[in-house]
Amino acid sequence: MPKLLIVASTGPQDPTRASIPFHIAANGAAPGGVESGIAFAGDAAELVKADVAANVRGVGIPPLQDLIQKCVTQGVSFYV
Repeated sequence: MPKLLIVASTGPQDPTRASIPFHIAANGAAPGGVESGIAFAGDAAELVKADVAANVRGVGIPPLQDLIQKCVTQGVSFYV
């Protein structure tokens, strides 16, 4: 079990809020040495679909597809 579990509950209809959990895990927790995971609840479960993630671009943060790839590379766990 990860030491930090981030719950994602916003789907692609709000791209900035949907991307925040991935941004926290990929650019905050993992580089800081904190083992982390993301749990998907409700509409956020749509984000695991490749075609959905490819079209989610929040304001002021990298595209979701890039954040997901960075999470995978850094060993962040996903719980659907």
